[in-house]
Amino acid sequence: MLAGFVGSLLGLGGGIIIVPALTLVYGVDMRFAIGASIITVIATSSGAAAAYVRDKITNIRVGMFLEMATTTGALTGAFLAGMFSNRVLEAIFAAMMVYSALMMLRRRKVELPEGVERTPLANKLKLHGEYYDQALKRLVHYNTTGVVPGLAVMFIAGIFSGLLGIGSGLFKVLGMDVFMKLPMKVSTATSNFMIGVTAAASAGVYFARGDVNPAIAAPVALGVLVGATLGTRVMTRMKNVTLRLTFVPILIYTAIEMAVKAYRG
Repeated sequence: MLAGFVGSLLGLGGGIIIVPALTLVYGVDMRFAIGASIITVIATSSGAAAAYVRDKITNIRVGMFLEMATTTGALTGAFLAGMFSNRVLEAIFAAMMVYSALMMLRRRKVELPEGVERTPLANKLKLHGEYYDQALKRLVHYNTTGVVPGLAVMFIAGIFSGLLGIGSGLFKVLGMDVFMKLPMKVSTATSNFMIGVTAAASAGVYFARGDVNPAIAAPVALGVLVGATLGTRVMTRMKNVTLRLTFVPILIYTAIEMAVKAYRG
């Protein structure tokens, strides 16, 4: 439930909590923990994405457009797997997370992006949008910029996902918030929508390998679905500033975890 709550709140899959909890606390084999994590991503997305799409917070056009880069990157990462040292990749990933956390801290007081100019590509693809913000009690109109940098970040996210077997929800939110200047709520809601598409595409592989143990995955997915439903209700009532400050500790935790893995080799 905690994983689903955090996952739906911040646009993550919940694997950042599920995998360590199952392996370290409950002694589950890593293979089954990762298999269950993939199912939880689908559960989180199913529970959260439906609510966010209904409330028109999710920008579906942005999500489907960026998904092309993420999927291409994941395929590239899978192809390159084994050609690079995981230790080096983990160190680079940790450094990128620290940089991202600093970037978010710099924008910690920004409730809504201001002065964002519509780029020609964003205009052509109709990536701008609006949603009703329950915390601000008003309709928020927003523009989209940095489409090409956003695509580049999504491609990198996919590569890291394919190489290291990690979720790319962190990068998805960062790409939309920092580079494309979308409101934080739109970034997390759209990320929830995107991770479900990615996980659904890869879940079949885990099933075929026998990495999904129904006795583990089913109760985990049920708890995650309940948590995700609660998370969506809380997120819509939070301010973008609060959401961003909640996101930073997750970045720092991930950076430390990857740095430790890189150090231990």
